[in-house]
Amino acid sequence: MSVFFEFEDVDAFTTGAIGQPGSRVFFLQARHGRRRVAVKCEKQQVSAIAAHLRKVLNDLPPPDDRPVAGALDLVEPVEQVFVLGPIGLGYDRSTDRLVVQLEEFRLDDDEDDDVIEPDDDTGDGHIRLYVTRGQAASFCERAEQVVAAGRPDCRWCGHPIDPDGHPCPRMN
Repeated sequence: MSVFFEFEDVDAFTTGAIGQPGSRVFFLQARHGRRRVAVKCEKQQVSAIAAHLRKVLNDLPPPDDRPVAGALDLVEPVEQVFVLGPIGLGYDRSTDRLVVQLEEFRLDDDEDDDVIEPDDDTGDGHIRLYVTRGQAASFCERAEQVVAAGRPDCRWCGHPIDPDGHPCPRMN
């Protein structure tokens, strides 16, 4: 059995992180009514989705609607359905919606017996969302805030600086 969600209309598409900088866990969350789904992801994936959505939005008219600020908070408890792997992003002209496809991370190698299966034996997960231009723009702003709230980067090497110090490889 595989996990498949399709939201042709979403109330919210957002991202957030749980935990302290340096040990945060990132999530993407989509909601429609009482139905919600969350996917665990990496900070770099959040940044990449936001960057691509911004590129698409730059080629479209400015959004005429924006979700209210509170709609961008993660609704807890956050229960992930899978860990994010491949991402597909596009634009559907017929509905004037951006399409976000999220697929489950799977490690499958036919030559290796070490295959990672999901804990709950749900098979391949897949989520497809259709978001408005306003929701996409708000997601981008939220993503930038969430990513920036982490540890500051070292100005010499670019690696994150921990609260208890940073052994910079460029400063011997």
